[in-house]
Amino acid sequence: MAQNFDDASCSSLPPRLVLGSSSPRRLELLAQIGLEPDLVETPAIDETPQKGERPRQYAARMAREKAEVLEPHHLGSYILTGDTVVAAGTRILPQAQTLAQARNCLERLSGRRHSVYSALTIITDAGQVHQRMSQSRVTFKRLSAGEVSSYLDSGEWQGKAGGYAIQGLAAGLISGLKGSFSAVVGLDLFQVQSVLAGCGFGKLPATRQ
Repeated sequence: MAQNFDDASCSSLPPRLVLGSSSPRRLELLAQIGLEPDLVETPAIDETPQKGERPRQYAARMAREKAEVLEPHHLGSYILTGDTVVAAGTRILPQAQTLAQARNCLERLSGRRHSVYSALTIITDAGQVHQRMSQSRVTFKRLSAGEVSSYLDSGEWQGKAGGYAIQGLAAGLISGLKGSFSAVVGLDLFQVQSVLAGCGFGKLPATRQ
């Protein structure tokens, strides 16, 4: 079972895999490929986009900064961080915290195709830094006022980038996806597995022969 930070301090050995995320969805995704982090810790960083920063660059910077904050505290461990950004054109949509934000996101995405950028940073036990980026295209059907209200009533939008969760009720509102489903949820599992396998990480049940 993954440890919290305080529990890990009782051990003399560094955790083998540290997941830098507060998202339960990323834990669930890793479980799909047989990975369970030894430690889950939420990195404290300023997530404000810089002036003129584009969605792709913002996602990459966030994933990198999360890993860099954790690295000094977990030398000798693998550190995995990610960031997922929903973008309408060059506009970064928020992680909806209010009903008004979520409604604005859904109305903006209705009947349109948008991009989801999923950035990944892995720092190995030897300090090597690997960064990956995937871009997926998601298309929403044209939403009626009733569909928007029904989705908002579900509460599923809370804390979700772009105000929706593709793995939930929103799946019935999405007419197309080009790219990685897991990346849109929060972590590109193909890239995670590819990087870890290439680094010789030894806890990948899905790659064992």
